[in-house]
Amino acid sequence: MRGRITVLASTLILSFATAAPAGGVASGKAREVAPKQAKVPAQALPSGNPVLGKEKAESERCFECHGENGQGVVQGSNGIENKFAKLAGQLPTYILKQIQDFRSGARKHDQMAIVARNVSDDDVRDIAAYFAALPRMSGQDGDLHQLGKELFEQGDAARGVLACVSCHGDKGKGLASQPLAPLIGGQEWHYLDRQLRDWRASERRNSQDGSMNKVTRELTDKEIEALADYLTGI
Repeated sequence: MRGRITVLASTLILSFATAAPAGGVASGKAREVAPKQAKVPAQALPSGNPVLGKEKAESERCFECHGENGQGVVQGSNGIENKFAKLAGQLPTYILKQIQDFRSGARKHDQMAIVARNVSDDDVRDIAAYFAALPRMSGQDGDLHQLGKELFEQGDAARGVLACVSCHGDKGKGLASQPLAPLIGGQEWHYLDRQLRDWRASERRNSQDGSMNKVTRELTDKEIEALADYLTGI
């Protein structure tokens, strides 16, 4: 698909999971029925070739947003990273599922839907294998990291906020088994913040059994920023 549209990732990856306006949905807006998730069949699990994957990722222009090193790109003279997901070290099964969800419409992003429908499963497996083999994504924490750490490790049972660690694992390394939970430790701050807000507003609804929508429903803006502060630095 050489020369096709740039692979934008403002909505890709992460159970936050990788955009709507920052206030969520407007009050009174009818909530749409969540689309059925595309499942990852056992025979389709990634077992790709990372060497071929690098060539294909370059050909498909994945590097323009995600970077050759999978750490995302930096845009603008002020050096602020855009809302593109980091893919370095990401679970290949998770990458494949997001592509399937873009194809089916379970995850919404017009440009990624076009890309997903025009790249073969074999190519996706190879590209996923390439990014998965890279050194794990990394970043720097922010001022609210302590509050974020508490939410990540303990949650808030009184409000029904499940501890993130229960699914995403120690240091946010992810969980390859069911429920599939992506690597989020070290993810790009703006991307984490955007995805958490989209989950909360039900603008994104492709987690298993709507789990991420339930978990984020009670989070405040400050708590979302705190989680992003903490996660990006671990």
